[in-house]
Amino acid sequence: MPEVRFRVRWPDQRQTLCYSPSSTIKDALRLNHPYGVGEFVERCTAALEHASARVAQKYGMGCGQAMAQIGAIRSGAQAFIDDPDARITVETFED
Repeated sequence: MPEVRFRVRWPDQRQTLCYSPSSTIKDALRLNHPYGVGEFVERCTAALEHASARVAQKYGMGCGQAMAQIGAIRSGAQAFIDDPDARITVETFED
């Protein structure tokens, strides 16, 4: 499974590099699309859980890094969750 990193720009203009153990994250997120905070967290959570399940199917256990990334995304999103105008954008996918 090809790993993918994706660069996220948060509403405060901070950037973070996120990790997915599978390229399926590209099916869940579009480049340069401004996602509302809740939608971004939901899409990332679903995609990373799916990717972890694919890893478990192939290797017998899920991906701890994917689960940690979900936690980091949820944690980062907390600062903006109450702002209905806040947007999060995926700027790049890095294979």
